[in-house]
Amino acid sequence: MEFYIPIIGLGVAVFTLVFLVLRTRVHVLIAMLIAAIIAGISGGLTIGNVVEVITKGFGSTLGNIGIVIGLGCMMGRILEVSGATEQIAYSLIKWLGKRREEWALAITGYIVSIPIFVNSAFVILYPLVKALAKKGKRNVLSLGVALAGGLVVTHHIVPPTPGPLGVAGIFGVSIGQMMLAGMILAVPCVIGITCYAKWLETQYPEYQLDDTEENLQQMHQNYMEEKEQKSLPSLFLSLLPIVTPIVLIFIGVINGMILKTGEENAFYFQIFNFLGSPIIALAISVLLAVYTLMPNVSKHEVIEHLETGLKTVGIILLVSGAGGALGAVLNEGSTGTILAHYIASLPITPVLIPFIIATLIRIIQGSGTVAMITAASISAPVIKQIPDVNMLVAAQAAMMGTLFFSYFNDCFFWVVNRMMGIKNVRQQIIVWSIPTTIAWGIGLCGVLLLNLVM
Repeated sequence: MEFYIPIIGLGVAVFTLVFLVLRTRVHVLIAMLIAAIIAGISGGLTIGNVVEVITKGFGSTLGNIGIVIGLGCMMGRILEVSGATEQIAYSLIKWLGKRREEWALAITGYIVSIPIFVNSAFVILYPLVKALAKKGKRNVLSLGVALAGGLVVTHHIVPPTPGPLGVAGIFGVSIGQMMLAGMILAVPCVIGITCYAKWLETQYPEYQLDDTEENLQQMHQNYMEEKEQKSLPSLFLSLLPIVTPIVLIFIGVINGMILKTGEENAFYFQIFNFLGSPIIALAISVLLAVYTLMPNVSKHEVIEHLETGLKTVGIILLVSGAGGALGAVLNEGSTGTILAHYIASLPITPVLIPFIIATLIRIIQGSGTVAMITAASISAPVIKQIPDVNMLVAAQAAMMGTLFFSYFNDCFFWVVNRMMGIKNVRQQIIVWSIPTTIAWGIGLCGVLLLNLVM
């Protein structure tokens, strides 16, 4: 019976977490802490030890990712208000030309969602979608889904967005490796959604907004006037704060991979390692964004924008820390060991465990960030005890699982559908639930392939 108590306790903890989030007014932070207490006590920890382990797990997770999340949010805010996001979109559309607007918007989403929150990015860029639809007589639905697809995929799997950073901290994976793997795995997912968006235009031409021709003409005219009045940064300056930290972090990763024994103290290694650390790379990026994208803005306004970006950080940090606390009690108690032995005997690859858990939690409560952090918290302590399991692949699996079937309990589902004027439930599912599920399926294939080669 003692063998089953930790497993039953974990089941009760997860059920309590889901019930509190869905059916009560208890915040997800408190719900995760309650779940951690239940899992810890049932796993053999004393009441005193549970509090100590929760505190250490919380602090350890935030120590790894807290500063990076804050810097990423500040950089994202500067990119939002400076017009850099729009400049990237304009340039890609100009380069790719007519009838390739979906690809331009999808690539734009893929790039800008790395530093900017997905909801904000879609709201900023959607007027461009409407203007393109009017100018090129294109289906707004096709363009909007392509943009949203590019945004949502990188938001879910590429740091420094908060969810992937939390997962990286819980699994103990390098942020640089997470960025590289996430950016590669995101490409086929975005391509899949974009192809679906183009298919929508041919199969469902009747999916049009309720706006009249006059309204669309006025909308396009207003948008073009606003565009001419805006002082947008150049494409080079717009991309500089995004590309710089990616390049620096990648250099740091490559530097570590080619390092030879005995060269750890070499000057060049220490320099590259310093510049390639996520904290330094993103700090440089924030400075570049402030001084290149907003050169004529007053100190007061710049600080106000940076602090506005930081206002979104609090709850993300707390939930990430609570996820780390839940993972810590599973690791310290007997639950993780028992589950590890059981999962190792199953006829499936262990990396599917975080994928399945993330998918189920995503369906139940809607938030991708909460789903991936919870899945990582439950699965990481277990998978770490199974031999020959790559933590990077497992972390990618936890994030990919959260792309499944976005629907009514996902706030981005409503942002996409409401802004495009889709009100019918069946149409809403076709417009957004199916594309995210396509990305989920492609992502699963990518994770399994990555597992084979690593």
